[in-house]
Amino acid sequence: MKISVIGGGGWGLALAKLLAENKHELLVWEFNPGFLSTLKTTHSSPALLKGITLPTDISFTDSFADIAAWDSEIVVLSTPSQFIRATLRRIPATQAEHIWQNPKLKAVVNVAKGIEEQSLKTIDQILFDELPPAIHGKICALSGPSHAEEVARGIPTTVVIAGSDEELLIQLQDVFSNQYFRAYRSMDIIGVEIGGAVKNIIAIAAGIVSGLGYGDNTMGALLTRGIVEISRFGQEMNALPETFLGLSGIGDLITTAISPNSRNRHVGLEIGKGRSLADIQASMQMVAEGVATTRSVYQLSQKLGIDMPIVREVYKILYEAKDPHSAMRDLMLRELKAEF
Repeated sequence: MKISVIGGGGWGLALAKLLAENKHELLVWEFNPGFLSTLKTTHSSPALLKGITLPTDISFTDSFADIAAWDSEIVVLSTPSQFIRATLRRIPATQAEHIWQNPKLKAVVNVAKGIEEQSLKTIDQILFDELPPAIHGKICALSGPSHAEEVARGIPTTVVIAGSDEELLIQLQDVFSNQYFRAYRSMDIIGVEIGGAVKNIIAIAAGIVSGLGYGDNTMGALLTRGIVEISRFGQEMNALPETFLGLSGIGDLITTAISPNSRNRHVGLEIGKGRSLADIQASMQMVAEGVATTRSVYQLSQKLGIDMPIVREVYKILYEAKDPHSAMRDLMLRELKAEF
């Protein structure tokens, strides 16, 4: 198939490599001139995927005219969640019409994880706003425990692809899967998106716990109560409870919370060691989606009346400069209650 990837960050490039190895034709759009130049001249991105050389038959561009002319059968959206709407709106109208109303287009697959600030919308809701109604049934989400660095190295990985058309999902499973990358399918797109978004907040909390020097008891408690908050939030948004026991729920949470590759865990770890959020973000090449998502989910939980004490404390640490030790004390001294 002819596949375009909008967003040449680490995850977009890792998936482009995977899809090219699966014998598909790939065109990657990247807006950063420096990154684009390096990709074109070296077929690598040392800042994002150290030590990885991309297949030479992947093409790169910063022109949406090229994407329109590509006649994509699948469009993969891999820009950070807070920039998806703006990126889609940058596409000139005539080119957007050709991309989204192309009769060859089978699927639009979002791979970012987050909830938009201000609107407090999930990514499928953003895409419903910005893309023609005729292709809403083609909107899908890919999520799960899948660090770009490991996928690019061919490390065995499993994910889930969610959408509203099961036949399309079956086709997409075949498109993405190979000997090191296995895709399951789900009809619960909202649950898959919520799991992928909110686990980044818990991963920040996990980093804080490590940075403060707390132990395994604390981490086990955090992850267990974290998945409770994710599930509570998701079910309020009409997700299926079993989704949070799967790859996009507990699977993605564990991986993101304990891995040294996790950008969100890194943010929390450095905060636990005493660094400021502004200083940490200024030193990072890639976006930690959980920082913005913390504010979005906190605001949405307040609006909907959902009790999310871990999310609340992470929000206060990030945005109100609350002392992390005080946040932990306040979590431990809340009113006692039954576990379930």
